[in-house]
Amino acid sequence: MNYTVVTYNDLVNNDYSFLANTYSYLQEYEAIKNLQSKYENIFSYFNSMDGFAFPSKNYMPECIPTSKKIPLIQIGNVNSELCLSQNQKFEFLSIKEAQEKKRFLLSEKGILISLTGGDDVDNNISAFFDNDFKCFLNQRVSFFKLKTDENIDLLYYFYAFTKHKIFNIQWIGTGSIQKNTVAKERKKIFIPKITNTETIKYISLLMQAIINKEKLIKAKHKSIIDGIEKELLENQNDNVCHFEMPRIKELEEIGRLDTRVYSKQFKEIQHKIKNYKGGYFHIDSHKIKSGSTPDTRHISSDRSLKYMWVTPTTCSDYGLLTEERINFKGTNNINQDCILLINRTSKGGMGEYVGIAGFYNFTDFGKGQHNQGMYQVFDYEKDKLLFMLCFLNALLMRKYCAALSVGSKMKELKMEHFSQIPFPNFPEEKQKEIAKLYHNSEISYETKECTLDNFLEIDNEYNKNAGIYELDKTAKQLKAKLNLAIDNIVNDRKVDIGF
Repeated sequence: MNYTVVTYNDLVNNDYSFLANTYSYLQEYEAIKNLQSKYENIFSYFNSMDGFAFPSKNYMPECIPTSKKIPLIQIGNVNSELCLSQNQKFEFLSIKEAQEKKRFLLSEKGILISLTGGDDVDNNISAFFDNDFKCFLNQRVSFFKLKTDENIDLLYYFYAFTKHKIFNIQWIGTGSIQKNTVAKERKKIFIPKITNTETIKYISLLMQAIINKEKLIKAKHKSIIDGIEKELLENQNDNVCHFEMPRIKELEEIGRLDTRVYSKQFKEIQHKIKNYKGGYFHIDSHKIKSGSTPDTRHISSDRSLKYMWVTPTTCSDYGLLTEERINFKGTNNINQDCILLINRTSKGGMGEYVGIAGFYNFTDFGKGQHNQGMYQVFDYEKDKLLFMLCFLNALLMRKYCAALSVGSKMKELKMEHFSQIPFPNFPEEKQKEIAKLYHNSEISYETKECTLDNFLEIDNEYNKNAGIYELDKTAKQLKAKLNLAIDNIVNDRKVDIGF
């Protein structure tokens, strides 16, 4: 049994706190104390500003055009993204507020950090603001910017540390139910400004490359959506969609009383697909199957475990899978390339996340197991699978699947619902073009010869041809290098510079 001895000095240094998690990281705090004796605190190079408590009555309604209102950064925006983007869901304030509360209008690059959260040090609590749009700063969010622009590498170096456990354990605030990081705690936080400028630049370059890839994932996802909608709209038959309220015969045929499958929006999307000049197709009932959770199992992030473990929570909105592993007795259910469809989730509440598809690349992941929250579509050519994934993850299909879903708290699409979804029969070349934006297996990531001077240039060149899958895969590789570098700094070890 592992246990921690808490001394009287530990109690004094922590204001006589008797909370167990206060003393969970004594070893890490010893490492911090060692770093404090050698280096300056990075915080001395930054100015910070806390947000303002804008009253909710000042929020602008959705019907007001975005050109006449300004986004408000709240905790949820900071905790959900690596880099803040205009595509996030925001509350908005009027442009008039920009004159009255100009101080809280962000206009420089910086780092956003949540001041409220739990005690899970693995939670994301920071986001990068690239100053590519104007926005207000709300309460319980703090904004950090460099005092001078002389060394921009310090900005990315600091941001990299906010993604590491050594920062999060210090940032945890006080409070029994909801932790709040107040000014008193923040004064104690230490992040070392090491003296090795090459190491600072190395960490900065890794962080910049990761941010670039995250941005490009969103951009390529938009390109896929635009390409699908353009092909659909420009190749319609002459039939016009006439919306009518449902009659008894239609209710009897469909067999459902919930209204969304009879809505104008649902019927218009369905018409666009079925009215496509090339026709449409459905998932073959012999090429889709459900999953299961083994009764006896061991699940963790330990890569030595035999199988990849896939659930709805490990699949992102872009169809990218976070790696978890599992050991169990019995036969696994993933043995080839496939796409995995989320068939149930409480995320969102309206069903807009049901039906999202994730790509399982057997070459990278090996044998795997998915649970009953996902259906597996298999035995199609890879380009066909990827086209189906891209189509299901497109914006119009998020609306379509939301309307098709059933359930109150936990929205769900059953096997019979997936078999009803029409896919437009795009020309084979068009399907391949769309699939390649998601996954381009023809390129390789060659960085062994990269230096501090040319890494970003070479990485950016690779990104031009990389699909969403490759951008995510290489971003994860760089994150592993970044974590190792920060681990070595924290433990006062040499950082090996290598890409």
